[in-house]
Amino acid sequence: MRLEKGLKMLIVSSYPPRECGLATFSNDIINAVKIVFGDTLPLEVCALQNNDTENKYSQEVTYTLSAANLDDYRSVAEKINKRKDIGLVCIQHEFGLFGGEYGDYILAFILALNKPIATIFHTVLPNPDEKREKVVNAIVDLSDLIIVLTKKSKEILTIFYDCPTTKIQVIPHGNHNVLWEQKQELKDSYNYSNRIVLSTFGLISENKNIETTLSALPQIVKKHPSLLYLIIGKTHPEIIKKEGEKYRKKLEKIVEENDLEDNVIFINEYVELKQLLEYLTLSDIYLFSSKDPNQAVSGTFAYAMSCGCTVISTPIPHAVEMLSDSTGILLTKFDDSEEFKEAILRLIENKEQRINMGKNAFSESHSTSWENIAIQYRLLFDKLTNKEEDLNFCFPPIKLDHIIEMTTDFGILQFSKFSQPDPESGYTLDDNARALINMVMYHKIKPDDETLSLANTYLKYIEGIQRPNGWFDNYKDYNNELTSQNYDVNLEDANGRALWSLGTTLAHKNTLPVEIVVRAKRCWDKAIVQIDEFSSPRAIAYALKGLYNYYSVYKDPEIEKKIGNLADELLRHYHINSDVNWCWYEDYMTYANNVLPEAMMHSYLVTGKMKYKKIALITFDFLLSHYFMKGQLKVISNRGWFKKQNERNFYGEQPIEIATTIIALDLFYEVTKNTKYKDQLKLAFVWFLGNNHLKQIMYNPENGASYDGLEDKHININQGAESTLCFFKARLIMEKHA
Repeated sequence: MRLEKGLKMLIVSSYPPRECGLATFSNDIINAVKIVFGDTLPLEVCALQNNDTENKYSQEVTYTLSAANLDDYRSVAEKINKRKDIGLVCIQHEFGLFGGEYGDYILAFILALNKPIATIFHTVLPNPDEKREKVVNAIVDLSDLIIVLTKKSKEILTIFYDCPTTKIQVIPHGNHNVLWEQKQELKDSYNYSNRIVLSTFGLISENKNIETTLSALPQIVKKHPSLLYLIIGKTHPEIIKKEGEKYRKKLEKIVEENDLEDNVIFINEYVELKQLLEYLTLSDIYLFSSKDPNQAVSGTFAYAMSCGCTVISTPIPHAVEMLSDSTGILLTKFDDSEEFKEAILRLIENKEQRINMGKNAFSESHSTSWENIAIQYRLLFDKLTNKEEDLNFCFPPIKLDHIIEMTTDFGILQFSKFSQPDPESGYTLDDNARALINMVMYHKIKPDDETLSLANTYLKYIEGIQRPNGWFDNYKDYNNELTSQNYDVNLEDANGRALWSLGTTLAHKNTLPVEIVVRAKRCWDKAIVQIDEFSSPRAIAYALKGLYNYYSVYKDPEIEKKIGNLADELLRHYHINSDVNWCWYEDYMTYANNVLPEAMMHSYLVTGKMKYKKIALITFDFLLSHYFMKGQLKVISNRGWFKKQNERNFYGEQPIEIATTIIALDLFYEVTKNTKYKDQLKLAFVWFLGNNHLKQIMYNPENGASYDGLEDKHININQGAESTLCFFKARLIMEKHA
């Protein structure tokens, strides 16, 4: 059926402050959707309550439903039916969450609803008895879509419940973003620096089987007395009602009998998310000891992997699916202390292997971050409500965190490993030129001392790498010494970027301290004498951008003449290489292609010569025709350039190409006022936010960095200077178009 626009999704679930895994799961989804989509996908909650509990909920909870009251299911459904603005009801399903036999009260709710329904099965059990099978079959029949969290759950639904595969979608359990470099920082802050930290977390119950891991510790501690095991979480509220702290006391007795008081800490509380992530991030090894072979999924398991823990797990379906030899150790049994002991010792005594496993787990978990899961739920919502509009993403806040982290007294480092700066990569003029441009632009929007301090650092690098004749080297090592790369690599493009950055700095002279302007002018005057030596089209283009910015404040006829000469050189390249079906300056497209037509447009704006504008428009539109496809931006791959006579490679997309596209689109829209450029500009930026072929975010919400590359099946989550600076520049431009 066709529903009106502006619809909401209603989630039926337990919800905080209720303490249970599903409550946390639903809260995480809602928070992630708000981050990624803002108010373009409004969410509400129908909170499931126990009879003896009255919770005070946050504002997204608009309905409560008493799980043990059958009449309540029908009456709440009728209230929802009266709402024309609710487009989809999403039911979080666990058998023990609802009243009746096998939670069959939920059927009364589903039968009474006249809205599209998506049901998320958190538990899918094989070999059901007749009653359980009937309840599941009824839910499947009455739902428009069934969501499961693992491929194994999908397999069980099809084999044991005859659920058609076309009706099932797998959306994994989400996890949270953390920064890799925090692992050691947090260990230091908790005074655990010299200890191997093991951890387990979650609401404690006998099913956790923690005694199995505790029984493995005495022999390990004899060899490694500094070992520390954190058992994080309070006892499950339902267990407390039935038997109090009986199970916890059993565990404490094991600790006492084995003299493990210095090695085991019980953190007996329902920890807040921030502290939970800190505990997991500082952990070296995560122990998952569940003895339930049918436990379909575990949020604790997902969180541990995303925090970079090396996981040792019993073979629940989720672990079987997620763990590999490169990310952890999958045990063969469910109740074997000896197997746990051997696995723990192996990881303690093989530090390099342990760290690499944690890094691999951390990297692989990116695809299931809550922000990426939010995109999957948004796509699901649009599918079931027949919405046809483009995804409306919420622009993330501008963050300097990673740029600051990457910057030393000498400049901004070139690469990082994940988000951790890599000193061995050294520095480049390319990156420090980009960084200077970003800071002078940002300072105009948000003037402060920190931004000026960063700008000063990047300008100092540019000054320090300029030769007496005005030419620039590019590469320095971590000790600020020139490297041999400067003699092995063509430096023209780097020199062009230097002129672009200096010209941009001088164009902002009215908002910058005089001292910075004077230093930039001194560098510029030395460098400009070398400009006639440029032959690379991109070096020429970058130089033209610098000249354009310089001319905007210094109306020097000599500068206008240089712009004309360089623009004519670009035109010469165009006339040599272009033909009817190839409107371009070279016989291939490589990186930062947009700077070429952009430079031609800048040349027109200074000289007023229509020949430059004409070619700028022809070449830019030709480029865009190869970039925008089926509602997405797909830029030239770094796996192989797009050659005139060859088929084009896809995948291997990098943020530099997205950012230069945005920069050029912004200029062409300003000059022509053609709305197609504005529309394409917004479409280009949401590539970073998840509108790409993987439907995954390309930025790190924690630190404002950008990931280095979008590959065919995964994202390169290293966060180097080039990628981050390009994202930052693109985000600055989007402030005008928000």
